[in-house]
Amino acid sequence: MTSPQQPVPARPTSRDVARAAGVSQATVSLVLGGKWPGRVSEVTAQRVRDAAAELGYRPNLAARSLRLGRTRTALLVVPALTNEFFARVYAGAAALAAEHDFGVVLYPSPDGTGPARDPFASARAALDGVIASSMAADALDALHGADLPLVMLDSDPSDTGPAAHVNLDIADGMRQVTDHLLGLGHRRFLHLASAVDTWTFAVRAEALHDALGEAGDATVRTVRAPLDVGAGREAAEQALAVTGERPTAIVCDDDILAAGACKAARRLGLRVPDELSVTGFDDLALATALEPELTTVRLPAEQVGERGMEALLAVLDGRPAEQGGLPVELVVRGSTAPPPAARA
Repeated sequence: MTSPQQPVPARPTSRDVARAAGVSQATVSLVLGGKWPGRVSEVTAQRVRDAAAELGYRPNLAARSLRLGRTRTALLVVPALTNEFFARVYAGAAALAAEHDFGVVLYPSPDGTGPARDPFASARAALDGVIASSMAADALDALHGADLPLVMLDSDPSDTGPAAHVNLDIADGMRQVTDHLLGLGHRRFLHLASAVDTWTFAVRAEALHDALGEAGDATVRTVRAPLDVGAGREAAEQALAVTGERPTAIVCDDDILAAGACKAARRLGLRVPDELSVTGFDDLALATALEPELTTVRLPAEQVGERGMEALLAVLDGRPAEQGGLPVELVVRGSTAPPPAARA
């Protein structure tokens, strides 16, 4: 004989909390909504919090969303999750969002950095806002006219369209790379640049040329390649095979291109760093998988995601978003050394 099913205990309500704390439901709403300062005493607020904890009360987020006209959901648009950097951006955004009862819907552009299909053809109302990488700008075309607050990551701060910008100090990172190589004695440079036309790569190129221009006696040649190891290898190999004085250092726009440059050097019989120094940008896991390990610029990807979510929350609350770029750090490893002439 089977025993009768036990009734499922009813979920505690704000009315239960009010009764247990000896206050009104309005007071419970003020306290648990964080709007009690100046309206409710600290003693009363604590009594409400204690009662809610004892009863195991959790706010009904769906009902609150309907009341406030909010879904507590953000869309994060990135070019592709095959790039570790953007996976870490998502991790940072999602962790902070969870602390504020927000969800993050991830939308990687299916074509990498190209145009994307509409991620929410019939569900724009299911979003409170959008956080997007400038490298996935084309993917945002589908959301034009949706009237959603937009926070741009790693994008031109002079663009007045987005509600907020979150940037890294990319120019300083490239200056750190250049200062390091100049300090080692390098004067002939090859810039292996990304073929992706975005603000972040334009800043890297400008900072590199400015720093080398200040050196006075340095030269630089630029070749471009898609963000792919094979394409980087091919572009670097062709550039290094050109007759004339060979560059002693290759400055790459990211670690993926740097891996291609290292492969090109190996195919041409050039030893890194004895005959050719190579630098990257991003500090992906790939940087320490190479041999020698890659000198590169570490970007705080998780902080980019966190700051992006913080900015969106600020915009939704009518507060100014935090200003200023996030600092980056040069990590010196085995792929850089003085040029052969300086060691002779």
